[in-house]
Amino acid sequence: MKVDTGASDLPIEFADVHIRAGATKMLDGVSLTLSAGAPTVLIGPNGSGKTTVLRAAMGLIVPTAGDITWGARNEPSKGSHAIVFQRPVMLRRSCEANVRYALEAAGVPRARRAQRTVELLRLAGLEGLAHRPARRLSGGEQHRAALARALAREPAVLFLDEPTASLDPAATQEIEDIIRAVTARGVKVVMATHDLGEARRLAGEIILLHRGRVLERGPAQPFFSGPVTEAARRFMAGELLT
Repeated sequence: MKVDTGASDLPIEFADVHIRAGATKMLDGVSLTLSAGAPTVLIGPNGSGKTTVLRAAMGLIVPTAGDITWGARNEPSKGSHAIVFQRPVMLRRSCEANVRYALEAAGVPRARRAQRTVELLRLAGLEGLAHRPARRLSGGEQHRAALARALAREPAVLFLDEPTASLDPAATQEIEDIIRAVTARGVKVVMATHDLGEARRLAGEIILLHRGRVLERGPAQPFFSGPVTEAARRFMAGELLT
């Protein structure tokens, strides 16, 4: 799989972004930059704004105030981004047919679809399950199938919302291996997770959110070895942020 690094769409910049749903502040003055390179991992308690950041960066939510730009432009390039939600929905067809459908929707020429389907199933470790009904796959297998579908467009940026939530260690390892593989091929991964161990294993950059605000951000290694803010230290110690 050859991937355009999407330099024209990166960095994705949030400038004082506010997003509200009625009286609820989903994001409250968020300013951040998502640049090419190693995965950016969003952490924070439930309701902190992680999923909202992913959806806004994907262009699925319009800010109430503030600006989001993609490579200094006001909207992303068509097909340059993909997102996998925490609970992916499988179509009522085989695992292989789910991927073929995504390739067709992405405009991949018919002559290339068979080969690309094989490549994506192999990347996701699903070649032996190609003909199994997708809805009969295990939870981890469905997440891998969802990743294969998302990669059909050869996105420059891949957003992942809790990709290993509720999965056992073996299934988690399989998902993390795919993330490493696509990162090595030039895809920028931006993901949310509750699993601090996973964040340690995958992140090049950490963004800690709470109540729709960025509490701390920076390279992963110094963050985990010595978070700067008191709130980050409390969160890392397992205390509740209220």
